[in-house]
Amino acid sequence: MKTVRFGRTNLDVSRLSMGGLFVAGFASEREEAIRTIRRALDLGIRTIDTAPNYADSEIVIGEALGGMAPEAVASLVLSTKVGEGREGFDPRSPVCIRESVERSLLRLGRSRIDLLFIHEPDRPDTYDWWDGPEDFRGPVLDTLRDLKRQGLVGAIGLAGTTPYRLARIMRTGDFDAVLTAFNYCPLYREAVHEIFPVARSLDMGVMAGSPLRQGYFATRRDDLLRSEPPWMPPPRRHQFLALYRLLDEIGMEIADFSMRFMLSHPDIHTIVTGSRDVRELERNIASVERGPLPPDVLARLDEIYRMVPFPPQEEPFIMPFGGIYERRKV
Repeated sequence: MKTVRFGRTNLDVSRLSMGGLFVAGFASEREEAIRTIRRALDLGIRTIDTAPNYADSEIVIGEALGGMAPEAVASLVLSTKVGEGREGFDPRSPVCIRESVERSLLRLGRSRIDLLFIHEPDRPDTYDWWDGPEDFRGPVLDTLRDLKRQGLVGAIGLAGTTPYRLARIMRTGDFDAVLTAFNYCPLYREAVHEIFPVARSLDMGVMAGSPLRQGYFATRRDDLLRSEPPWMPPPRRHQFLALYRLLDEIGMEIADFSMRFMLSHPDIHTIVTGSRDVRELERNIASVERGPLPPDVLARLDEIYRMVPFPPQEEPFIMPFGGIYERRKV
């Protein structure tokens, strides 16, 4: 698999990254998860992202990597996050922050974290990281800089979901990379307004998460949409049906289409996608290996996107697409 320079980090990342959420025990059997992680490296994936909040994901990844030959993981870029939901974690405490990173190192079986993200720096109701609402300084930044100087951490970054507040934190210039989730996929593109331009101007590495938007683009739901579900605003329903018509014309599956769409944007260095078993992993890799979407298809998609360029006010953040969550949830 092709690797690319990850902004100013001095890291090279594979175009597809393995997301750690769905190798956790709530989503995958341990043996299958370990087999999937090892198969990912065999097939050329050189980037894995996880977090201490992803249940036992760090433990599973550490076990999988620990059973491989050192040369097999030598070029791996492993990223995780600081920020835990555990009782007693204080995002304003340098001691808690350092201990969180040390626990991640222990679980992952590593002596160094290549890329460490601050988890949800853009949501003060989740983590109170900063000195003020627009003063993006605090113990977490000082502590991560210390860990970087000590060689325990390589690059530091931001991992969030808000398209505009996250960009304001990026503009400080204090961070090497950004992981943006939910903000860029075929019909949702708010990252293009600020996240991508700011990252480009600062030479930040860009990870784009949730390419299938937690199921929206995992599989088609033609019958459901034609039944006019009350939770989906009519403009969005018509837009999805237009997308389905395009897919019929070009003969492409929606998940494959979505992965290749993500690959088409020049500011995205790596796509983070969840695979809970080898079958899903190999399907995702096959999509990436087919390359970006053709320009004429992208132009057709742009027309469909412009039907509803921003989420309608009544649209739920996670649409209840029913059985869509049984498989391909990333």
